[in-house]
Formats: sequence, structure tokens, C-alpha cells
Amino acid sequence: MSLTARWICSSRALAWAGSATKGYNRSRRVRKIGKYAGPVIVGGCIFITYEILALGENVTLDTQAVEQEKLKSYIYVYTIPLEQQGLEGITSKARKELQRAVKRLVQATAEMFSWPLDEQYMRLDVEDHESGLWLLLKRTQSAVKPARVQAVQELAKKHHWHDYQYRTLAQACDQKTSIGLARSQDVDLRFFLRPPLQKVIEGGLWCFGGNGLPYAQSLSSVPSEKVESFCLQALAKHSKVPSHCDKIVMNGGLQLLQKIYQLRHDSQKIQRNIIRTIGNLALHEHLHSAIAQSGWIGILAEVMKSPHVIQASHAARALANLDRETVEEKYEDGIYILHPQFRTSQPIKADVLFIHGLLGAAFKTWRQKDHSDMENKDTNYTECWPKTWLAADCPRLRILSVEYDSHLSDWRSKCPMENERKSLAYRGRELLTKLKAAGVGDRPVVWVAHSMGGLLVKKMLLDASEDPEMRSVVQNTQGIVFYSVPHSGSRLAEYSVGARFLLFPSVEVKELSKDSPALRELNNNFTKFIREHEVNILSFGEMLPTYIGSMIKLHVVPLNSADLGIGDFIPLDVNHLNICKPGSRDSFLYQRSLKFIKDALAKELKR
Repeated sequence: MSLTARWICSSRALAWAGSATKGYNRSRRVRKIGKYAGPVIVGGCIFITYEILALGENVTLDTQAVEQEKLKSYIYVYTIPLEQQGLEGITSKARKELQRAVKRLVQATAEMFSWPLDEQYMRLDVEDHESGLWLLLKRTQSAVKPARVQAVQELAKKHHWHDYQYRTLAQACDQKTSIGLARSQDVDLRFFLRPPLQKVIEGGLWCFGGNGLPYAQSLSSVPSEKVESFCLQALAKHSKVPSHCDKIVMNGGLQLLQKIYQLRHDSQKIQRNIIRTIGNLALHEHLHSAIAQSGWIGILAEVMKSPHVIQASHAARALANLDRETVEEKYEDGIYILHPQFRTSQPIKADVLFIHGLLGAAFKTWRQKDHSDMENKDTNYTECWPKTWLAADCPRLRILSVEYDSHLSDWRSKCPMENERKSLAYRGRELLTKLKAAGVGDRPVVWVAHSMGGLLVKKMLLDASEDPEMRSVVQNTQGIVFYSVPHSGSRLAEYSVGARFLLFPSVEVKELSKDSPALRELNNNFTKFIREHEVNILSFGEMLPTYIGSMIKLHVVPLNSADLGIGDFIPLDVNHLNICKPGSRDSFLYQRSLKFIKDALAKELKR
């Protein structure tokens, strides 16, 4: 076997051959190009493999062998990481030549997609076991959208192909097809190309730069992972600004985030912030190609399979923003899809929105009630009952959860502008805009709110009733579930004001003061709104006190404040934190909430 200047790749063997590529005037000699690494059997075919050690000159690849095999084969080029070689490695110039050559091969094989379907197999001698692959791949590029979507759906169901078939399709499918596969449930991860190899980063995120980082790096008492987490939180905030998104991508942010994601695979917090940032970047369609080319599609597809509900939901949001083929809505920062997180052929009939309260979150607020006796803990325990129980009981609903920052104290306030952003008026306008972008109001909707979240719902609906562009939100509101919502104020605010020199109560807490004029006006306007629009109301109230810190115990929302005076009101023997956390799927709290949602949306769910 001659070690000269070209590769021949076929479905039968991969070997070095001895003549120059057609179209080149001379054969370029390559010295010490590689060493024999042994045969590898894949899908019944024998491949002779070589490890690339060093290249003295450029390499050319012959496409004739592939053309003669009539598109049955692809070349896979993998380079050995530098740290494993112990050598200087493949040169930049040689790598570019290899990339160009592989690109020529892929372009040559891709010519088949310009042929009509009825001519495809007349011009190609395709074996029976290969025909399904190429036919589905052709259909994913159909000019008819339903045909494309159906083809991706059929591809995603392939679980018994040979490894080389998955790899072939991974190289041949386009960006839309890859995203569609990533948003398909139980998809085989071999459909996605491996992310490009990233350069080793010295010092983690210190390469972000900035005048303050050298000083921060000198503080040896601060763990590197903690500083990286702060940097990523700041970057996530920047990714909410459209002009900053372009700068992040232009300056290699996608590659940097991918490397940190790989390095910090054991830190869920860091990985969540990274995927959150990718989700924000995905809001801008002109950045989709950069996100796909940097290898994020396969990573997001893998995260979608995570058992951790927060990680999976962050990935679901990012992929939904990337999927312009089947998703018209855009999910901005803080708006999460709990169901359906994958593409579905089942039509969505209505929306259910979950809004947490003070110090809550989009996922932890809605988890199942924790049991003190871990041995007797329900085996069907869920970290997010809307995502599991409600989605199973009402599969034709779209279930969204909203997240926003909130604080008890302004002791560590950072920016004077934050006070305005924490007010009910500002938050209501901001969330209403985000929800409108997510398509809320296009179909019937039920709101589910805990504590201060209920005040936000009231404010949003009143604002929407005065805005002609938001009227559909009001018109489609069919019902509201209130879990311990302080319609006339909370005793938590009294406690905070009494200790104001210690706590510096936040804007949110101040606005919850009992019998405050602002709350009274909000409540009066809302009750009038409810009567005019005949919206169904279900309210729950807490009968047990809640520990605030280690010493103080109080009813956060008294029963008279939780009772709106309209609709059904149900007091329960639970505290403020557990009022929205059912003990089990069979509990009265969940079953009564489920019945209300089904009744409010009965007409839509029966269609």
C-alpha cells in the first residue's frame, strides 16, 4: 500500500492509494503522514484507519472513488487532540486543505437533492437498505412545509439504523432538519455532528477580559467556579440586549460558552446560565446559523433528555426559539415551556400560565410538597407538577411558567434603576410584552398564580384591557386560580417595615403593605373588571403559619386578604409555601385545581 497523496473512501474500505487526484497537474508527496491504526468494522464494512501525526505539505482527496460508489459513502476526518499527540500536531494549512476536500465531497454527493424524486433512483444505483435514508433526506428539503415536517418526524423514529447511516445523515441534513430532530422526543443523538474541537482555555472564564478580572483573580479566597458563575450571570443579562448579542457572537462567545459548558459539566448552575444565554441569542434569527455551526444543536438535544427539569426546560426554550419551521412564537428570557417541549402533531387548544410569588421561581414554586419521611415518599414525586401531572391530564394544553427576580430586602441594592423595575407597574408591563411575544392571547388561557404573582396577573389584565393591541389577552382569559394572593396586603410587609433599619424592605415588600392605597385601588378595579368580563375565579387560603427566618412565625397572607370575594374560596391546612404544592397527584389541592382548569376550558378541550 503506497503512502502518497490521496485518500480513497468507499463503503468497502478506506485506504491510501497511489495516484494524484483528477484535475491536479502533479502529485504532492507527503512525508511521515501517518501510521496504521488497524481495521475497524462498522455496519459490516471494514475501514482501514490511520491516525494523522504530521504533514509536511498539503493533502488532496480524490472524489472519484465516492462518485464511482454512487454516493454510498462519506469521508469522516477526525484529528487527534494536540495534548494526546505529544507532537506539534496537524498544521493549520493542512487542516484547511482537508476541510476544503471534504466540502467538495459533500457538495458532490449533495447534487442528488437537485433531482426530482421520480428520477432519483433511476440515476443512482441505491441498495434497498439505503433507499429509505435518502428518500427521507430528500423529503426534508421539500418545497412543501407539511412534507418537510412529516419527513423529520419519520426520521426521528429511526432507532435501528447502522451507525454509519446516522453519521451520513448528520453530515448531509440541513440546519432546519437538525433543529427539527433535536425537538423530536426520544431522538437518537447520533443524528447530530460532534461539536468542533475547542482550543484549551487557560484560567477558565478569565479570558473574558476586563480591568477588574486581574484583581479578582488575585483573590485566591474566591473559588474560580464562583467567579465564573458571576461572569455568566452578567453575560446572560447582556444577552437580553439585541445589540450585545451580535457582539457576543462576533467575539467568539458561542465557542467560549461551549468550552466552559464542557469544563463545568458537574455544575448545574453554570450550565443553566450558559443554556439560558443560548436561548436569548436564539431569539435573533440572523444568529441561528452561527449557533448551529458552532455545534449547539446536538448539545441542546442531549440536554433535552436531562432528568433535571430546569436544564431540560432551558434547552426546550432555546430550541423552540431556533425552530422557525413549526414555532411562530418567541420565548423571551424568563418565559419557559413546560409542555409540550417537543414537536407534536396534536393541536394545542388552550394555554395555562403559572406565575410565582415573592422569592419564588418558575420551577421550584410548583414542585410537589416535600415529605419529611423520605422512606414513605411517593415514588411518583415530581419536581414540577404542571410539567408532569397537568401535562398528562390535559395533553392538549400549552403550559408556560414565568420567572422574574424578587427580593425581601434592598440591603444589597446595586442600581437605583432597579427600584422602578421591581414595581408592580413595571413588572406587569414587561411580563405582558413577553407573554404577547409568546403568543399568549391567541387562544383561551387560564392563569395560575401564587402570592405576589396574583397581583401581577391582576395588573397585567387591567393594563391589557386598556391597550387595543393586548385586548385578545383579556378576551381569551377564561379563568384564574389564586393561591394565597394578598389582595388587601400581607403581614410580611408589616414585619419588614417594623425592622426596616435591619432589612431595608424591597419595593415588592413595600407594595404589599396591608390596606395600602395602591393595593386597594388595584383590587377595586380588578373586581369591577371580573364582573364585566365574567371570568371564573378559584382562590385558596392558608390556615397554618409560616416560619420567617428561624425565630418568627406568622400567617403571611391572612384569610380575609386571600378571599377576593368573587368565585369559590377554599381555606386549607397548609402554610404559605405549601399552598401551591400538592402532596400527591390524588390530593384535594391538585384535583380541585385540575377540575377548575378543565371546567374553564371545557369547550376548547372537547373540540
